[in-house]
Amino acid sequence: MPSPEAAHFVKTLAAAPPGYFAWEAAGLRWLAAAAGARVVDVVRADTDHLVLQRLTVDTPSRPAAEAFGRDLARTHTAGTPAYGSGPAGWDGDGWLGPSIDLLPLRLGAYERWGEMYAELRLLPLAHEGVRRGALTVDDLALVDRLGDRLRGAAYDTGEPPARLHGDLWAGKVIWTADGVVLIDPAAHGGHREADLAMLQLFGSPRLPTVLAAYDEVAPLVDGWQERVLLHQLHPLLLHAVVFGGGYVGQAMRGVQHYL
Repeated sequence: MPSPEAAHFVKTLAAAPPGYFAWEAAGLRWLAAAAGARVVDVVRADTDHLVLQRLTVDTPSRPAAEAFGRDLARTHTAGTPAYGSGPAGWDGDGWLGPSIDLLPLRLGAYERWGEMYAELRLLPLAHEGVRRGALTVDDLALVDRLGDRLRGAAYDTGEPPARLHGDLWAGKVIWTADGVVLIDPAAHGGHREADLAMLQLFGSPRLPTVLAAYDEVAPLVDGWQERVLLHQLHPLLLHAVVFGGGYVGQAMRGVQHYL
């Protein structure tokens, strides 16, 4: 007879750090509790794998894009206790990055976004980049200068912390016959513009429609387009640390843009 799990997707990862699957399951359940954008159902979370709802991919449609934009706005506005906080019930840091080289996602509790972004996102990656030889000490000094600006609230918008997917590039947005379903989060509390910036970093189907529908439900703060690159600095630095190459120059040009 077929395995009971044959109708599901079993996610494994040979090099997963201890607790990784519990982290992902906690994030999926926390996002689902927002009653906004749909996320893949967690059937079971074990120490060495996840059993998830199996999804069937369909063609992206305009109605699905509109619904996704509206639903993502509702996920974000569900909120979280602080900038940098993890999913409900999760203790310690999380993880983010490619499966071959997962990096810690630092978590904490900050009242202001800029301070959190400097201390938990940009600077830890810059230090890791120097340690690995991907970045120079001069690069680190530039990131530190931007960190000072962020701590001084140079780019804060005064909005409350949002409930983020945290790794929302197109590969995590699954278009099905029943609409968009999100997978593989690095869920945490942050600035809502971060998820939108991640969608724009590598492109995503029907993105203008998604953004317009989002803005109808939760209007974006003036000047958000000028902050897109700022929010992309975190994934760009992560790519610079892991992959090097052109990502280093792209990330550092972005840092210099905001100095």
